[in-house]
Amino acid sequence: MGLSQKLVLKQGQSLVMTPQLQQAIKLLQMSSMELQAFVDAELERNPLLEREEGSAEPLNEPSEKQSPDSLDEAFTGSVAVSEVMGSDAEAPEGASARMADEAAMPRDSGWASLRSSGHLSFDGEDGDFAANLSSGISLAEHLTSQLNLEFTAPADLMIGQHLIGMLNDAGYLSGDPSTLCETIKATPEQVEAVLERMRRFEPAGVFARDLAECLRLQLIDLDHLDPAMAALVDNLPLVARRDFNALKAKCGVTMEDLQDMLAELRALNPKPGLAFGTEPTLPVVPDVFVRPSPDGNWIVELNSETLPRVLVNNRYMATVSRGTKSEDDRLFLAGCHAQAAWLVKSLEQRAKTVLKVAREIVRQQDGFLIHGVQHLRPITLKMVADAIEMHESTVSRVTSNKYVATPLGTYELKYFFTTAIAAADGEGDAHSAESVRHRIREMIAKETVDAILSDDDIVSALRREGVDIARRTVAKYRESLGILSSVQRRREARLKG
Repeated sequence: MGLSQKLVLKQGQSLVMTPQLQQAIKLLQMSSMELQAFVDAELERNPLLEREEGSAEPLNEPSEKQSPDSLDEAFTGSVAVSEVMGSDAEAPEGASARMADEAAMPRDSGWASLRSSGHLSFDGEDGDFAANLSSGISLAEHLTSQLNLEFTAPADLMIGQHLIGMLNDAGYLSGDPSTLCETIKATPEQVEAVLERMRRFEPAGVFARDLAECLRLQLIDLDHLDPAMAALVDNLPLVARRDFNALKAKCGVTMEDLQDMLAELRALNPKPGLAFGTEPTLPVVPDVFVRPSPDGNWIVELNSETLPRVLVNNRYMATVSRGTKSEDDRLFLAGCHAQAAWLVKSLEQRAKTVLKVAREIVRQQDGFLIHGVQHLRPITLKMVADAIEMHESTVSRVTSNKYVATPLGTYELKYFFTTAIAAADGEGDAHSAESVRHRIREMIAKETVDAILSDDDIVSALRREGVDIARRTVAKYRESLGILSSVQRRREARLKG
């Protein structure tokens, strides 16, 4: 069979990932801070882009429902968008949009205090969170001031500075001090002598290699390191297991003395370095607000503070174009204009997509918003994607690094996606894994000294409530909540009693 060349014309379809399409996908999964940084970089690079200054007047009031087309008309650049939706199972057909700072930061009594364990809370007042943060003096600065008072020899000062640089935020040595011998040409004896003197610095416990040494240094500082306490510190694994009988034997003390020693141990600081300033931790800023409306619906709106507002300066474009003579300059201006127009459109589309996904999550988690975590429904990315006719990967990107402020607190959007646990009878509604964890926490919090619940007891109680769950799953959830086993809880309860 001979080989030959020929031309064949074929027709087909394929998805071409242009650079702009790739960037639009990246915009979806950016957090608000990453988005601000990206827009700031574009503003510096592109002369035709400018930031929209000031606040705009509300475009529409949310009291009346509008057709879906009004959502596009309400957009100018990237602005705040809100939707009013019902709290029943069916979503409203329309949406209402507005851009106003007072809408993005609601002030009604229902928002006077947003609270949840470990989540952001508002005090009802506007303000710059970052302006109220202060890093204070750092651990390195605090130790350096003591170093300069303790040592005068240049060699000792150099060794001390290197040892301070080897500390982590908690105040522990993160490396081997012996490596300094080669780095600064010091002898092991010199390094060890400086280290021993620096271990007397404040706060007590710094320059320790591990937790036991950190606690031991603090007890030495308090002059409380007697043989019994030394034995207790040497057996921290037994303390973690609450094996009090073994601890009494190791320390040679009675149960009453052991209780006092454990109380003293708990009063120590396992991470002394954290008492000093580091980089301030910025609070979570919600991307979406959810609040109840007077008619019983839920108002879902974007936070205008997290939405960069940029405009294309067409007037400047026309002015510069009239004076442009070279082809390269015209191509540069055309590219800048296309990039600016694309960015404005992409920011608008990103805002619409985030709002649409958040609206569907609120619709499906209506029970959670009304009754709390025990009514959190088990939903998946696919369920939300199918409901709003989007791809599952798009929903996944939208829910990454985005937060929603609700009357129950501020949560990451991904918090609302949990696995399902079947009903005990096989016919009822499935239960959210998060709601089951919450129920386990509640049950253990209510137990008494004489009635400590084992994992089997919890399984039986949950099955009576209609939750079909295995013992190993209960153990896994209990451990994820940081709750001790029933044996350890019983020992601790007896110790406290």
